[in-house]
Amino acid sequence: MKIEQIYTGCLAQGAYYVESKGEAVVIDPLREVAPYIEKAKKDGAQIKYVLETHFHADFVSGHIDLAKATGATIVFGPTAAPSFDAFIAKDGDVLKVGDVTIEVIHTPGHTMESTCYLLKDIKGVPVGLFSGDTLFIGDVGRPDLAQKVIAELTQDLLAAHLYDSLRNKIMPLSDDIIVYPAHGAGSACGKNMSKETTDTLGHQKATNYALRPDMTKEEFMKEVLSGLVAPPGYFPMNVLMNIKGYDSIDTVLERGQHKLSPAAFEAAANETVSIILDTRAPQEFAKAFIPNSINIGIDGSFAPWVGAMIPDVKQEILIVTDPGREEEVVTRLARVGYDFCIGYLDGGIEAWINSKGETDFIESITSDNLADIIKTDAGTMVLDVRKKSEFDSEHMIGAENAPLDFINDSMAQINKKYSYYVYCGGGYRSMIFISTLRARGYDNLIDVQGGFKAIKDSGNFKITDYVCPTTML
Repeated sequence: MKIEQIYTGCLAQGAYYVESKGEAVVIDPLREVAPYIEKAKKDGAQIKYVLETHFHADFVSGHIDLAKATGATIVFGPTAAPSFDAFIAKDGDVLKVGDVTIEVIHTPGHTMESTCYLLKDIKGVPVGLFSGDTLFIGDVGRPDLAQKVIAELTQDLLAAHLYDSLRNKIMPLSDDIIVYPAHGAGSACGKNMSKETTDTLGHQKATNYALRPDMTKEEFMKEVLSGLVAPPGYFPMNVLMNIKGYDSIDTVLERGQHKLSPAAFEAAANETVSIILDTRAPQEFAKAFIPNSINIGIDGSFAPWVGAMIPDVKQEILIVTDPGREEEVVTRLARVGYDFCIGYLDGGIEAWINSKGETDFIESITSDNLADIIKTDAGTMVLDVRKKSEFDSEHMIGAENAPLDFINDSMAQINKKYSYYVYCGGGYRSMIFISTLRARGYDNLIDVQGGFKAIKDSGNFKITDYVCPTTML
């Protein structure tokens, strides 16, 4: 038996591949399915099932394309009602894969169809639990997301279901079972997940706040619902794509990798309602970019920030990226449902500059520069665009919190008559914030390179005392 976790850092997402005696299953696959098919081919195995733990909100699963390519059966837990062929398993159903078996355990709470899959070896001994978004390492799934799709659900109702699922279905299992969750630290599907991506169930029973044995349902509901903030706006749209279906990834890749000369790129920008998305490194973007471009660097938490900053997954997008990375950008956009890239700038920004295309730039200074400015002007305005939880934990004294996550609200804090110096954690999010507002007519924002880390490490600023966060949302 082979168990492999396929972890994608950008989404903090874990998919899984299990193989036994020439048969395989894939659990919660990403949109691009070729890697799973290649794994099975290398093992001389046939993918028999595609197991879905629930209708995902933070990414578009590859279940439909993978089933079409391999003939595998898509499996969902009880109450799921997809718009395509799938086996809707009952609680307690057993799926046979080679010499091993997988038991279906219905665990409503994160969503009503949420299901865990218990893997048993050839002797019938439980060895692994694919827990989806029901149980994370150090946390449990948020019970407030499904209500955004199904109006009659409430977070209180879902939290109560989650308590029962954990107590009645998960906690009675053996301590030595390995927990394989769908997400780790950085995902918005939980509020304070561990950086570890697997653990024993016994260790989680001892350390996970939500699995305390003496916890009442009321105490659980209060703790699991505290510290939540509004989820990213693209979540409900991804859920619907996972329920109703979507274009093949091959179609999306072909559409997005349409090569455009500088002249054709400019014409497309003028003739459509597209967004120009520049995925280069923040400091490279700052030096020169096409006016009204938004910078979200591909070498970072790219897909989730695209989802947070671009309201509609059907938005047409024009891409500027480093030459050779076009397919990567289109693929990573498709992972979160942004399927309507209409082309990319051939030759990148250098080709645009050589064609005498108009460019803009963003002023970017070091933390030492900022310290000098504050010495001469005590009223210097500084914006910290990290999450409120990060700001509350530790920040530069005198800075105001203007979270990138809620940029429309944060924008209300800015007066165009004054200059603002903007920092985030390390320099990635500040450029997203500044470029987005610059495209809306705000030209008074200055980037602080290296973010809060550089500010703190410089020793030139007063920093608040550290407070350990209880939520990372």
